[in-house]
Amino acid sequence: MDAVEDSVEQLSLMPDLRWTYHVTMRLKQRSLGSEILIKGADSLEIIESYPDDKYLPSFLLRGEFEARVFHVQIAADVEGGNVRIVTMYIPAPEEWDSEFRARRV
Repeated sequence: MDAVEDSVEQLSLMPDLRWTYHVTMRLKQRSLGSEILIKGADSLEIIESYPDDKYLPSFLLRGEFEARVFHVQIAADVEGGNVRIVTMYIPAPEEWDSEFRARRV
């Protein structure tokens, strides 16, 4: 496992978890709270990887909290020692497989 993926695996242990302005606005619009990510951190798994994303390598993660599946996109700043939460949402069933792990083609 490389350093970026390792930092994703340690997400719940990262001392510097940064919430972007974008995710803060989206959480309000989508009636979601940050606790869904914090309390569901142990269930997170990488479902898509974007190593060449614009600013930092990023990942789409799938998690579960209180019987709800959620997706969160994060950017991993390994050198800076932080993870940036970019956006978070409840995936639409028509866009994902039955377990919300793979996009429908």
